This record gives sequence, structure tokens and C-alpha cells, in this order.
Amino acid sequence: MSLVSPFVTCSQVNNLQSSRSRLTQFVLPHPLKNKLPISHFSPNSITNPSSFSSISAILTKEQQEGGKTTQKSQTFSPSPTFNFKSYMLEKASSVNKALEEAVLLQEPFKIHESMRYSLLAGGKRVRPMLCIAACELVGGQESTAMPAACAVEMIHTMSLMHDDLPFMDNDDLRRGKPTNHKVFGEDVAVLAGDALLAYAFEHMAIGTKGVPSERIVRVIGELAKCIGSEGLVAGQVVDICSEGNSDVGLDLLEFIHIHKTAALLEGSVVLGAILGGANDQEVAKLRKFARCIGLLFQVVDDILDVTKSSQELGKTAGKDLLADKTTYPKLIGIDKSREFAEKLNREAQEQLAGFDPEKATPLIALANYIAYRDN
Repeated sequence: MSLVSPFVTCSQVNNLQSSRSRLTQFVLPHPLKNKLPISHFSPNSITNPSSFSSISAILTKEQQEGGKTTQKSQTFSPSPTFNFKSYMLEKASSVNKALEEAVLLQEPFKIHESMRYSLLAGGKRVRPMLCIAACELVGGQESTAMPAACAVEMIHTMSLMHDDLPFMDNDDLRRGKPTNHKVFGEDVAVLAGDALLAYAFEHMAIGTKGVPSERIVRVIGELAKCIGSEGLVAGQVVDICSEGNSDVGLDLLEFIHIHKTAALLEGSVVLGAILGGANDQEVAKLRKFARCIGLLFQVVDDILDVTKSSQELGKTAGKDLLADKTTYPKLIGIDKSREFAEKLNREAQEQLAGFDPEKATPLIALANYIAYRDN
């Protein structure tokens, strides 16, 4: 089976029709130009209000530089009246409340304790916010998207729990706390992750209200595809098989990241768009937006892994280097990786042209958040 071909060119990617295309059919381009002066901020935990002062600082800086940047690279700045700090706090609070109510502490207590331990351990809640923001962009309501938003966070948490296991990445720290298997044991951690995966679909199917049944069926299929053997699992497997392989190039690295990381971010946005009533053209544009920020998320992760401490990240720093994994900094250097991150952010935001600018502001701000985060 060919893992990375056939691919299409950059111009072909930009001219894709609105019909759904498989992730394996293309990768995003790699023209590494335009020197990027990266700015930084430190949102340590989305559940900690004190961590948001630096988010305001980065948004202010982005807005001040927006005039020069927009003409040169077609990036966008959030509306001056949009308070990203308040938005993140409000949405995170809503998501955390919904997650708390979704997974109750009940018999058998051991498995539910393990599920809640990782699910409610904090985190940035980027995926649920993207789901909600996409739904609201096309005219939907937060309540419509919330079960799907919780579902993608459950699946994301499952992937972290399994990724941390000794036979995977063998990590001891996640979100500033001991990893699940360190607290509950490897056997329970595996089963708790399995339970979160199953419950994610149950919760979305049963909890989504006021939406035609065909939309619910469509988002169930979308989510299943983006995490299965053609999505997240595909990226994870190729990543494992590529450890210690000196022949890994940019195409294969991009395959890994588009599937392992970007697929679930893409699913988050597309689920919200479908539930909100987006037409096929709108879904296609938001899919491209999400794929760009999904790859952007991983490129930034690669940079942070070699530039930040474990305390700053809330997880073990430098583990990719120790595992001899191929990363963007390893292949092209930190400066070129930062340039690529800027290009992905710009391309993502270009997909939002044509949408209501006010309603698109949260997605613009979230793209910048992903690009300029410090953990």
C-alpha cells in the first residue's frame, strides 16, 4: 500500500472541488519563504483565568502589525471589539461543564475515575472551541454543536491516554499531571481510553438536538473516518514505524501529521459546520481551513518540543529527540519551521474570506492562538 502518493500540487489543492476528498490524496505545499518573527504568549491552562493576560498581549501585537501583514500576506486580524480572552474563558467554561455532566462518577468507579481523571484534567479545549465556532459561523448555536464538541474532546483525550502508554510514547506527564497509566495502571488506562472512544459516539448521537437525523448520521461517519485507519490511527502507525528511520522526508512527515494531528482538528471544524447547516461549498472551505491549522498545530508542537521546558509545556519536553523521531525542526531547522507555520496560518485564514467577518473572528483568533502559543 502506498502511504504518501499520489499527491497533487499546491495549485491543485487550491482548486479542489467542494466534494469530499480523502486525506491521503494530497499534502499541503512546502514553499518555505517569508521570514517569520515569531511572537510568544503563555496560555498555561484554559481553565486558569490568570493565564490569559498574555493572550491579550499577543492579540494586541497582532492587531498593531495587522495593517502591514494584511497587504503583504493576506492574513487577517480579529475584530478590534472581539475579546479573545473572554471568548476562551466563556467557551472553555461551557465545554468543561458539559464534559463534567457527560461523564459521571458511577459504577464501576475505577473506570469512570480514570476517564474523568484525564478528560477533566484541563487543557486548552481547542478542538471543542473550533467545533462550536464553525457551527456558529454558519448560523448554528453552541447548544447544537456541544455534544459533538464534547465527543471530539473525549476522543482527543483517549488518543493522549493511549499515546502516553509505555509501549507507545512512554510518557509520565500530561497536562502537568502524572499520566493516566501512572495513576490507574496500564490495563485501566487502555480500557478507559476505549470507553471514552465508544462513549463519544453515543453522546453525540443521543445528545444532539434540533438537527435533522441525516446530519447526525453524516457527522458520525465524518468523525469515525477522521480517527480510523485512514485518519488518526494511520498517522499514529506510520509515526511509530518511522522512529529511528533516517529516510523520512517532508512528504512522509506531512502524511504523519495530517493524519495523526490535523485529522481530528479537521473533524472538529467540519462537524460543527455540518451541524450548523453549512452547504457543501462552505464545508469544503472550512475543511481546508482546518487542515491548514491542523498541520500548523503540529509544526508549532515540534518547535515547542525543542525550545520549551517540561514545566512550560505541561508534558515531557524533548521526547521526540530522545525517541529519534523526525520533526520539522530536525528536517528543515527551527527558522524554516517557523516560516512554514506562518504560511499555514495565512493559508488557513484565506479560506475564511466570504464568510461573515464578525462570525469568522473567533476562528481567526483561534488560528492565531494555535500559531503563537507557548505550550
